[in-house]
Amino acid sequence: MSVPPWLEPLLTTSFFSVCRVHGDAARSECNMFCLDCNGAYAFCFYCRSSRHKDHQVIQIRRSSYHDVVRVAEIQKLLDISGVQTYVINSARVLFLNERPQPKAAKGVAHICEICGRSLLDPFRFCSLGCKLVGIKRNGDASFKLEAMNEELVMERREGMMIQRRPMSSREEEEELRGGAQQDIYPSTPPPPPSTARRRKGIPHRAPFGS
Repeated sequence: MSVPPWLEPLLTTSFFSVCRVHGDAARSECNMFCLDCNGAYAFCFYCRSSRHKDHQVIQIRRSSYHDVVRVAEIQKLLDISGVQTYVINSARVLFLNERPQPKAAKGVAHICEICGRSLLDPFRFCSLGCKLVGIKRNGDASFKLEAMNEELVMERREGMMIQRRPMSSREEEEELRGGAQQDIYPSTPPPPPSTARRRKGIPHRAPFGS
């Protein structure tokens, strides 16, 4: 699926209310969201420790009364390409949903394809929510991360594709050793490379007399 099942519930959840269970605690604001649970609700730090200990949880933050998530956290879960990011409090973030604004002024170089918000950089969307609308409307974007096959390395050689598994550290070490031995003990001595440094102190035998 190009859109994970937890994304729409995340975008429609209200955050930063006071937890009903831990309202008297210091960190009682509900700014956590679980990707593994079916229920779409926000919870606090203490609820996470007790109910979602082994679950995949993301933390929502707030900037100018709007919900944001850190890029370093969300990019592991979604393809966020095309979404404008911002640096807030030394952290790069993106907004969950569009933010109301007056109509973009004339001469603005970049605007969101969905809501028309002016953007700082040549991105397509101002938020995850607008990218979601763009996916549903046009189908020319996706949240799906490209699968990386770490077991196979594809190489093109003489116009044909061959598959090669990556070497283990031991195999790689042996290959490096073998390569070093070939350099030191070649079967046919090649001429010394131009970059090789001549050894000093090698005695030269005088030519034989006639």
